[in-house]
Amino acid sequence: MEADSVSIWPRMEPFLLGALQVAPSSKLSLHYLRKMAIYVRTRDGCFPILGWPMWKHIACGKLQLPEDLAWLYFETFDLLIGHTPEERLEWAECLSQCSSKSELDQQRNKLSVDTVQFLLFLYIQQLNRMSLRTSLIGEEWPSQRTRSPSPSDREAKTSSQNKNWDDQAHLSFVQSHLAEILELLVEPGQLSQSGQALRDCQISLEAVRSLGLLLEGSACHGRAVQPIHRLLTKGLLQTQSGYSTLSRSFALHKLLSCLQHSLTLNPFGMTACLRSGKKLAWAQQVEGTMKRAKIARNTHMAPPGSKMVLMSQVFKQTLAKTSDKLTGANIKIHRCSDSFIYLLSPLRSVSMDKCRDCTVVLGPVETSVHIHSCQNLRVVCVAGRIAVGVSSHCTIHALTPTYPLLLPGNTDITLAPYHTFYPSLEDHMASVGLAVVPNVWDRPLLLGAEGLANPSPNTSSNPDPACYRLLPPAEFHTLVVPFQMEGDTCEVPGGLPPPYQAAMDEKQKRIQNWQKTVMEARLNKEQKRQFQELVEVKFHEWLLATGHRQELDSLIPPAMASLKDSNGPATDTPRVNDTRHIRTGQAVGRSPMAC
Repeated sequence: MEADSVSIWPRMEPFLLGALQVAPSSKLSLHYLRKMAIYVRTRDGCFPILGWPMWKHIACGKLQLPEDLAWLYFETFDLLIGHTPEERLEWAECLSQCSSKSELDQQRNKLSVDTVQFLLFLYIQQLNRMSLRTSLIGEEWPSQRTRSPSPSDREAKTSSQNKNWDDQAHLSFVQSHLAEILELLVEPGQLSQSGQALRDCQISLEAVRSLGLLLEGSACHGRAVQPIHRLLTKGLLQTQSGYSTLSRSFALHKLLSCLQHSLTLNPFGMTACLRSGKKLAWAQQVEGTMKRAKIARNTHMAPPGSKMVLMSQVFKQTLAKTSDKLTGANIKIHRCSDSFIYLLSPLRSVSMDKCRDCTVVLGPVETSVHIHSCQNLRVVCVAGRIAVGVSSHCTIHALTPTYPLLLPGNTDITLAPYHTFYPSLEDHMASVGLAVVPNVWDRPLLLGAEGLANPSPNTSSNPDPACYRLLPPAEFHTLVVPFQMEGDTCEVPGGLPPPYQAAMDEKQKRIQNWQKTVMEARLNKEQKRQFQELVEVKFHEWLLATGHRQELDSLIPPAMASLKDSNGPATDTPRVNDTRHIRTGQAVGRSPMAC
């Protein structure tokens, strides 16, 4: 293996899914992480596995972080690392049986993480900080009297920038901070009094194995992706990295030089996908409005964890797909407007960036749904986590086991219960380990630059507690997924919360009363005709006023296209008043824009 042929790159998912989209607390600066790295290696029960009780002790007792924020970091890391769907469902069942905080704490106390990987995870929270210079101050564990520096105006603006998808930002971050990252892997006995690594110190093979959270690579172009420790212990790269088979360790200065020489852009990242990704075929283009749309995927060649689908500048379209091409993929929906998008497959993650006036209905999302810089968006999803930042006038109908994150910059966000289904939904939920309970869609965390916002009057560094509302039951309506699919799900998983179910029952009662009134009016044939025409006129006026006319018209294509495949069988056009939608959940239409 020629050393020059080896490529090493930052993995996408730690930055995409692990780095919270807000400037990190100053308590997670390099100085404090160095102290934590020493602390966990010299205390019983902290290394190589770190349990929730010890992390809570460090975060709350040493770093002065609120417990909810400490749990947020711990839970986010646990969401990022690999768990089988069965393990996630078992964990959800345990949480659903907790009826008090003490019982919840008992369950959380059972969780543990890889200590070194968790340190690296905490370090990459710096991704969304404008500058790391302020994190090099030398001070002891912060005390209650220590005032955290307020974020500068430039740092506050980072909330409007989304680096989590930017593979070039990932590469730049690793290149700039690789020396500091490696220092966190060094044993305490090889550090100076200030906590910095000595030039001749060694890094163990096990520590470099943990570095695989952030880095991976390949022996040459086109070869299989390998963990970082395997590449560094073979052939010429073994010599360059300073690896000793006797001590099973690497010389720090050689390892740093070797990695700096081999680092390159992720060949499965967004840049490569846009440049050479496979284009998605569209069944039809309506009046040329798809000409500017850019939709590409790398799912045909990327390894698990790097599969992505990019959708940009979709305008005035209804797009729908359920396919293995989407299953397990990270989806980015960028600068789309006036569109209706249905992605009805089990997904890894979804990001919506700079979209407006859209409805997005998603299959179960294993990790996170992130809404960033969007306006007038309606999102319907079952997801491991939901985060909203720098957005306005958005409504999120969600089923989620974790508290929704409201990041800085939001205005007029509406949270509402999940209110739809499609036939294969419950099978898809099981495949990604999402259950109907616990469901905490209505208990958001407001996350600011220095932690969680208090219900008291907010400060400039925290989001406004009044930036969101819960949807009033009187404004609640269910959503019908208007496509024919196979499966057994015929109702909203877990049902509706009681107030919303009561509101739906009341609406149904009013419909029945209206029908009874019409029947008892005993209209003659001419009166019935006039009455029907009047109702239809008012109905179409309502469709135009609310914008629903576009949504319905887009479901009636000139040439029918299958939701599953473009060469699949066509079906009859769905009728607006087809009551089978509500009664059985067996929608009868297919999308004109199946991809």
